[in-house]
This record gives sequence, C-alpha cells and structure tokens, in this order.
Amino acid sequence: MNNLQPSDPTSIGGYPLLGRLGAGGMGQVFLSRTGSGRLLALKTIRDDLSSEPGFEERFAREILNSDRVRSPWTVTVVDYSAPGQRPQWLATEYVPAPSLAEWVAAHGPLSRTALLSLAAELCGALNAVHQAGLAHRDVKPGNVLLARDRPRLIDFGVARAADDSRHTRLGVSVGSPGFLAPDQAVGDVVAEPADVFSLAAVLVYAATGRGPFSRAGERIPAATLMYRVVHEEPDLAGVPTELVPLLTACLAKDPAVRPTAARLGGWLEERGAVTGRWPEECPTVLAGELTEAEHSARTLVDLAQHSTAAPAGRSPAPTTRSDTVLAAPAEPGRRRRPRWLLTAAVAAAAVVVVVVAAVHFGTQRSSADSSPSAKGRPSGSAAPATAGKTPSASPQESQESRQPQEQDAALKVVQAPFELATGESTAAGARSLVMQQDGNLVIYDQDGKARWASRTSGEGNSARFQADGNLVVYTSGGQPVWASRTTGRQGTVLVFQADGDVVIKSGDTVLWAAGTAG
Repeated sequence: MNNLQPSDPTSIGGYPLLGRLGAGGMGQVFLSRTGSGRLLALKTIRDDLSSEPGFEERFAREILNSDRVRSPWTVTVVDYSAPGQRPQWLATEYVPAPSLAEWVAAHGPLSRTALLSLAAELCGALNAVHQAGLAHRDVKPGNVLLARDRPRLIDFGVARAADDSRHTRLGVSVGSPGFLAPDQAVGDVVAEPADVFSLAAVLVYAATGRGPFSRAGERIPAATLMYRVVHEEPDLAGVPTELVPLLTACLAKDPAVRPTAARLGGWLEERGAVTGRWPEECPTVLAGELTEAEHSARTLVDLAQHSTAAPAGRSPAPTTRSDTVLAAPAEPGRRRRPRWLLTAAVAAAAVVVVVVAAVHFGTQRSSADSSPSAKGRPSGSAAPATAGKTPSASPQESQESRQPQEQDAALKVVQAPFELATGESTAAGARSLVMQQDGNLVIYDQDGKARWASRTSGEGNSARFQADGNLVVYTSGGQPVWASRTTGRQGTVLVFQADGDVVIKSGDTVLWAAGTAG
C-alpha cells in the first residue's frame, strides 16, 4: 500500500480514498471503506476503455456476472459506478494480502508443499468460475492474492468487459504476455481452456520465479514473448517432478486437448494436493506479513473515522448498496446509489486537511508549536514553531516528564519496532522526542523549546514506530489518533539527523520530516 498522489481525488463515488493499492492495465486501485468501516478495494477504469462504444453496458453486465461466482476464492462485489459516471469504478471487499507476483519478487519461489496447496486452491477457484458459465481471461500472478485462509482470484469481471471490446475492435485480447494462452494471443474467442493454460503458467511462475516462456532475469518485448507462447514449447525446468506432466498437458497449444480445471484438480488430489490446507502449507513468513498488512489497513481506516467524526445528525460516510452482497441495479433513474451528503463531503475535506495534508504523502514537512488546546488557531492548523511557544506543557514541565537522555550524538537511527509510553523519551544531539503526560508527542530542542508536535491529547497515550514504517500515536484504548502515514516501505527507519531534523526514511528517500532542522 502506498500513499495517495497529489493528483489523486479524495473520494470516488462517495467513498473516501485512503491509499493506493496499485495500478494495472485497466486502471488505478485504491483503498477505501464503507460507512461502517468495512475495507474496500476501489478500482477505477481508464478513460480510454470507458469511452469505447458499448463498454459501459458490458462493464455493468460483467459485474453482475461476477456476482454469480459465489465461492471461497473470490471477493465480494460491493458497489459500482452509475451509468454515465466518470471515472467508472468497481468496489469490492479488500483482502489485505500480497499478490503472488509481489510475494515471489520479494521472497522467491514457493516451496513444494506450498506450491501444491496453491495449485489445488486455484483449481478450485477456476472450477467455480467455469461452473458459473464464465471465463476469467486474465489469470496471472498479479491477480492471485495470498490471503490468510486461502488464495483469492480477482479481477475477472473487468477483464471480460475489456476483452470483449478488444476482440471486437482489434482482433486481439486483453491479457498478460507470458501467461495468456496461444489461442488468446491470436485473438480467438477466449473460453475455459485458455484459463487452464494461464493457471499452469502461473504455477510455473510460483515454482521457479519466471513464466514458462521466459528466462530468468531477461527483459524482452511483449511481442517476442507472445511469439514464444504461440510457437515454442514451455520451459519447465525447476518445476517439481510430479507437476511436470500435469502442467505440460495444461500448456498444450491446442485448447481442445487441455484438461478442465476440475480434471486438473482431480489429478492434484491423487498427488495429495487438496483444498483447505493453505493455512498450514503457506510460507511461514506470510502470516506475519499479513498481520502487518491488516494492521496497517485498519490503522488508516481508524484514523479516517477519527478525523471524520461528525456531529449528531451528520453522515460521515456513504451508504453502500450493500455491505454484504451486490444487489441488481434498478431501472435507469431509479437505481439506488451511494449517498454522499454535503456535510460528508465537508468531513472528507477535513480528512485531507487534518490527516493527509499535514504529512502530505510522507514528503512534506510538518511544523507544530501548539497543542489541541491551543487558543486562537483553528484545530488542525499548522504554523511554524515560534520561540517560547510549547505544544501543551511548559518546557520545565516537559523536561520533568522526560526520561534520562541518552548520550548525545550527531545522528541516531531508530529501528522499528520502537515504542514510547507516557512520560518516556528518546534523544540525540540537540533533539528529544517525548511522549508527554498530556498525550502529546513532541520534539524539543536543547533549550526546551517545542519544535514539532502531533497535537494529540489524552491520558495514557503512547507512540509506536511500527514494523510497517508508520509512526503512530495511540490512545490508551488502542485507537490511532495521529500517524505519519509512511506505511508499506521495507527497511524504514526513524532518524535524528545531524542538521537537527527528525525524519522517517526508506533508504535515501525521506518519507516524512518533522521540519525541525536548524
């Protein structure tokens, strides 16, 4: 998950955008939430696709078709854009899990047992799609999520709508070079055998870290890769021996001789690969990363809900068509739509100002010299630190609340996880980071002057620099009330710099800075 970009909207279809989940050939994917706090993956559709004749009607039809696939391996469709709305979008439940592509890129190929379990689960997923009379058309590592309970196969509704358009207009299909079937590559009507071919290619990738028509580490044009798919035999070196004959059959050039997903699942079961064992067979490290991903996503939602808490009678979030299941759209002009009232829009703007702009995407500097109780300034406003002003306690009181300081140093690097309970502090050189008794996280200089503050208050607050790279202030009840919004980066550290500034960095990139240099 990454921070929003300056050009990103703050909401789409009445749903607030909390972060970026990724981008693909169809459009952008954002993290969002419903009014009840349910996490959503909101995918926008590229304008050039939306403008194609008939795409909008196909899009609505395919989303309804997608909802016919009720299986443990799919995500629930929650809402989608009304006719004529731009951008077009689709909201599904959010699964906080890495894709197979992300996992293999970061950790390498799966073990034999995890691979067999993944194969069984994906066969079950495809079989459910095919039993509904549908074809996925874009089975690839990026569309397989390695969730905690079982893998999920995502994105087939949008892929089918786009595929129909491209087949009609250009004679070629949407798909991912190296994973699409040869019949798909040459523009034939895509059916279930193409999905089986793509599934086999995905399993080769999971076993070896490359597709069956790629060489390790090479970068080749898509046209060359598609030529190999159509004319050359797959390279299965590195695939477990018992899977080679199965995947060879699935990767046959002739779609008529490929097995069905159900038949492949039967072959796998004969070899001990059955559904339901993924939690035991998946990579051990995955469970810890999933916990971090779930926590990061929930923190963003809690922060947004805390910042958009509206007075009685106001609606702080949109009403979805359903928080549990998609309902069929009503007739044009009568379809029930998410409602995003003016007061909610104002609340959403407050999210941008209070939660996002103050620490804008981890790169803009924050400055603070007042507490939430500061008078004469609107709540959430920021102003440069001024000599003599303190966030909420006097310099003397703040000095009394500090723990004995560590040895002075020109530079100090704090590794995650790291926590400051009420009254605790850490320091380097001319700066100290203090979790005050009043619940405010403050940076002081050597003269006891406050140079930055989180502007939080509350008895029992604590500050936590988390393993996901986010610096968060929590209440005694565990609710986040401020965050640096620097999640999702590997190896992130908190640095007391030689220039006096306190920053969060990933490598040489500054993700957030307190703005206290000098």
